[in-house]
Amino acid sequence: MEYYNYIKSLHLIFVVTWFAGLFYIPRLFINHIEAHAKPSPEKEILTTQLKLMTKRLWYIITWPSAVLCILFAVWLLLLMPGWLQQAWMHLKLGFVFLLLLYHLKSHQIFKQLQGDDVKYTSNFMRIWNEVTTIILFAVVFLVVLKDTFNWIYGVVGIITLGILLMLGIRLYKRIRDKNPKA
Repeated sequence: MEYYNYIKSLHLIFVVTWFAGLFYIPRLFINHIEAHAKPSPEKEILTTQLKLMTKRLWYIITWPSAVLCILFAVWLLLLMPGWLQQAWMHLKLGFVFLLLLYHLKSHQIFKQLQGDDVKYTSNFMRIWNEVTTIILFAVVFLVVLKDTFNWIYGVVGIITLGILLMLGIRLYKRIRDKNPKA
């Protein structure tokens, strides 16, 4: 137990760096998708640079952070097995599972873009980018509030956050369509 705070600190550090990668990777996807529509030689110059940036972010920061975050989380659960009996932890692990699915789908999109296979629009990627925001809010509130978490307010709050994010994306799209340089 004397190492608990060190393990918890390392877990939190890798949570932060994993989320940083997951927040930034869709932004690079958006830029890559938009660069793909540009004329030569701008298209080739931009996509080459974006592939390199994306590859470095994905393999040097995001993947290692995900693995280390999970490793330290498992270690914490081994130290605190009672957490697995608590409802908030079950829900948190459910959100972590969704985050892992999101990560794997992002990896698939990464591989497609590395091969110049553009299957999604930049607008889809803007919405995709908000999935991590919703998961982050849910997990932080669950961990901080634990059993005092009011389920009704939590569900309403997450739905409201999702609606506000979608409205923000639509507003940004309107502004961008009126002023393409925005």
